[in-house]
Amino acid sequence: MLFGPWRAVPVLGVTQILAWGALFYPPVLTVPLIAAERGWSLAFAMGGLSVGLLSAGLIAPTVGRLIDRHGGHVVMTGGSLIGAAGLVALVLAPNRVAYLAAWVVIGAAMAGNLYDPAFATLGRIFGPAARRPITVLTFMGGFASTASWPATRVLLDACGWRGTYLVYAALLALVAAPLHAFALPRERADAQARPAGAATAAAVHLPARGSAFWLVAAGFAAYAFVPSGLSAHLLAIFGRAGIEPATVVAIGALFGPSQVAARLCEFAFAGNAHPLNLARAAFGLIVCAFVVLALAGIAAPVAAAFAIMFGLSNGLVTIARGTVPLALFGPTGYGRLIGRIAGPGLVVQSAAPLVLAFVAERASDAAALAFVCGFALIALACFLAIRRPG
Repeated sequence: MLFGPWRAVPVLGVTQILAWGALFYPPVLTVPLIAAERGWSLAFAMGGLSVGLLSAGLIAPTVGRLIDRHGGHVVMTGGSLIGAAGLVALVLAPNRVAYLAAWVVIGAAMAGNLYDPAFATLGRIFGPAARRPITVLTFMGGFASTASWPATRVLLDACGWRGTYLVYAALLALVAAPLHAFALPRERADAQARPAGAATAAAVHLPARGSAFWLVAAGFAAYAFVPSGLSAHLLAIFGRAGIEPATVVAIGALFGPSQVAARLCEFAFAGNAHPLNLARAAFGLIVCAFVVLALAGIAAPVAAAFAIMFGLSNGLVTIARGTVPLALFGPTGYGRLIGRIAGPGLVVQSAAPLVLAFVAERASDAAALAFVCGFALIALACFLAIRRPG
């Protein structure tokens, strides 16, 4: 943990909490304040986050290639410093154009700081043995929202949205960047090495192109609509169905612990299961959650069950994003591969809240939920169509 390659996991665990907590989670609390102060519509102000995610999707393949070439200790350091600059630019932005430009910079920082570059870094360090480190990292990163939202609320009460973002900029520049630069291992694993206890026969991998690659990319991109759309609208949908506001908040709080529980179970019990099967189970679980919601109706116990099933599913999918490409396509060029898969998903993620708001407004909440379920079904179909190598 201190001197070997495994020290990458606690280092990235800390920096993932900082990056998600500074770049991704605060807008739900800060953007309404920005919109009110500037006299902008909430839709325009929240559109900045969509612009940032779109920027991240376009930049992600390049980030993956750079990590393959130079390592996470270089690329993620730059990502942290870019994130700090973007947050400062957001605070200082004098008009709408500068505001959106700041979000483009923040999007570049997301591409260089969140799970995908961290997975690429672990793949470069551990090679074929990266599955366990990836799982442990997602277990640690699952606490980001748990830490970020209360911390953001305390900072907002103490120093407003500008001070909050300046504090987060300082954490990225003075804590995350040095950890990436000086504490991340720099060695590259032998791409042909096998994990301890692996079979002696050489692993068979699919080429990172053709139908298998496009099915993986399409499946993860389709699923990206699900958490992005639901995180923006699910609790509001439950509230409009008549569930008390305090109960809605309690139901929403079930999501994070469910994610962590799923990742802990994967680490403890599913070490021999192929990542492709875990992904299929995760996508099947979220489809079942939508079926339960449709058949039983939106009531507090059913909504709670949905939130738990959604959290379990999302917790496994996050692991699958790192382990399925490794298992199917191998560790060679893993960073570039992760970036190519992440790009379309981030683009879909950027559009999901606006698209789902349009569907709910023009049709109904039931239609919006069915629309999201359709994306989950597409993801499941893509992964059922993939054939394992061998």
